[in-house]
Amino acid sequence: MKKILMTGLLAIGAVTGYGQKVKPALKLIKDNSYYLSTTAHSVVKQTINGQVNNIDMTIDGKMSFKVLNANDSLYYMEVNYTKVGMKMQLPTGNVTFDSDNKDTTNIMARIMSGITNKPFTATLTRSGRIRSIENAENMITSMIDGFKEVPAEKKEQLKTQLSQSFGSGALKSNLEMAMSVLPEVPVSKNDRWTINNNLQGAMSAKMVSVYQLMDVTPQSFVIHGNATIETDNTADYKIVSNLPMKYNMKGTMVSDVIVDRATGWISSSKVKQNIDGTVAIKDSPQAPGGITFPMSITSETSTTDH
Repeated sequence: MKKILMTGLLAIGAVTGYGQKVKPALKLIKDNSYYLSTTAHSVVKQTINGQVNNIDMTIDGKMSFKVLNANDSLYYMEVNYTKVGMKMQLPTGNVTFDSDNKDTTNIMARIMSGITNKPFTATLTRSGRIRSIENAENMITSMIDGFKEVPAEKKEQLKTQLSQSFGSGALKSNLEMAMSVLPEVPVSKNDRWTINNNLQGAMSAKMVSVYQLMDVTPQSFVIHGNATIETDNTADYKIVSNLPMKYNMKGTMVSDVIVDRATGWISSSKVKQNIDGTVAIKDSPQAPGGITFPMSITSETSTTDH
């Protein structure tokens, strides 16, 4: 009888522990700095007028996040790119740009160097949502204005292009994709929650992510996510590489994230993304009559906290 009772108590304890709720959330310390180092490898495949034009690209970057202030619901952070690099395999050859490159004749290397250690500010909720990004455009403007040898018209083109990757909207989207994984309410193991993001940049899109708490360890929360991505077909044409372009694409994203239990900061993550569809270039002097062509993008991104 005693053994039966003990077995019953152990079973109840196991069920109780299994269903115990936890609240993953950011628990950051004022004046401390936290880091995200990311490597993103992507392959773009497109066929234009019967010509295959594939791009193989790897982007490496490291960002620091210093907590300037905090209240009961928000963190105010100073954010810096500490390193940025890009490698591209193009049909015309390979190119490499790196913020550590001191070659003053390489305009792209100077741009990479120019965006490093130029702080902007971010406001985050305790569940990792990006409330706002500020001063990113100032970072771009001050850098481009420093290129004395570049004509004014070319400077404006560079500012437009860089804003699609490093402007406030694009940075907010990129950081949300990386950091907005935590639930707003307490959850138990195997519980799911949904997060909606509106992505901005050269390609405006809506992302709907369903995350699941896969495991809880003494050190970590283990989270798995599945997302759908679909471009905003009502969006107007955007100038990309000096051409008015519109994307009609959709796809999926799968993510596996390890979150530090003590801080709520991402320890590591792996993300796979696949999207495809078409790209329309509007009638313009550079593309008389306009053109529509197929495009697919596959990417794998790895992130760590160091």
